[in-house]
Amino acid sequence: MKLDSLDIIVTSPPDPGWGGRYWILVKLTSDTGVVGWGEVYAAAVGPDAMAAVIRDVFVRHMAGENPENVELMFRRAYSSGFTQRPDPTVIGAFSGLEIACWDMVGKDRNRPVHALIGGQVSPRIRAYTYLYPTRPAHVLPGFWADAGQAAEAAQDMVAKGYTAVKFDPAGPYTIRSGHMPSMHDISRSVAFCRSIREAVGDRADLLFGTHGQFATGGAIRMGAAIEPYSPLWYEEPVPPDDMESLAQVARAVRIPVATGERLTTKREFAQALAAGTAILQPALGRSGGIWETRKIAALAEAANAQVAPHLYAGPVEWAANIQLCAAIPNCLMAETIETDFHDRLIRGNIRIEDGYIRLPDGPGLGIDVDEDLARAHPFRGDGLHLQMQEAEVDYRGHAIFEGGAPRT
Repeated sequence: MKLDSLDIIVTSPPDPGWGGRYWILVKLTSDTGVVGWGEVYAAAVGPDAMAAVIRDVFVRHMAGENPENVELMFRRAYSSGFTQRPDPTVIGAFSGLEIACWDMVGKDRNRPVHALIGGQVSPRIRAYTYLYPTRPAHVLPGFWADAGQAAEAAQDMVAKGYTAVKFDPAGPYTIRSGHMPSMHDISRSVAFCRSIREAVGDRADLLFGTHGQFATGGAIRMGAAIEPYSPLWYEEPVPPDDMESLAQVARAVRIPVATGERLTTKREFAQALAAGTAILQPALGRSGGIWETRKIAALAEAANAQVAPHLYAGPVEWAANIQLCAAIPNCLMAETIETDFHDRLIRGNIRIEDGYIRLPDGPGLGIDVDEDLARAHPFRGDGLHLQMQEAEVDYRGHAIFEGGAPRT
């Protein structure tokens, strides 16, 4: 079996757009007619430019190759252009293609991907969710700055069975990172932690996100302020490439530090572990794909750290996250996004039951992608999947983070 052809679908989830402005799905077909699906996460260039990168990576490093040879193809992409270093754009393109290779091989052998990378360790995966509006009274954008509404959403998610909820009230992420948080941002963050903890008690863990926006001293101040509410993790407290500052925060704050959404390949994750990261959060559509992230999980296991795959994308990457989690002993939990569009795009093949993700039964990734639905929602905007704001940091307390993909 050889890799024969590539198709790329850029699909845009309808409002409210949880999961980003668009998802880049890749469809590989073998010379024997077997189809594999993958997803490229959060490109730093527009979708047309990213599609060109994906095609180049496929033609240059993968076309005509046996889809089993993921290590060989990874080495080609990783070394391309005399680099041999992490490149989020090239490795992001490869990551989605690599996921599709595993889906293809699994379908060809009629086996799920987790059976091909070590076998099943866990029959179900603990799920966590970001706090999105859950009630008619939860109106955007005010919801993002209202601790009381966040507490209500947390109660609703816990009632559905979730045992962990994530929120990020510490202000909008900005190109001017890292910065010192305003007292308004600190007070709002404390109010969120207090209100949500009072609402859910010990029935759920609190997951505190910051989008890598703080200076080292600011991250330590914020961590000290929210520490009394015992968050399970403190996510990306400093810019993602600043491992020295991450180490300083990890030593100073008594909350487990988590990072990884914006890291790629085992090189960067090894540095994060060395800096004291307790929980790695790879996004498989960027981190190098399933096999490379399996190696990252092994590094974490050796460091007595855990893995919690990140998801701000579509359900194909989610399916890859789940297959990885099923095969590793140190999966803490996996992020989920429950929207009708996520569910319909994979024809309901993955279900969350009482706060846990049930492993799908099918071969490969275990999903059946509704290609017609994906093509019926093309992206027609000019924004990126995720965007940083350019406004200066607001120290008067007026600016809020409006979610990853504000309503159109």
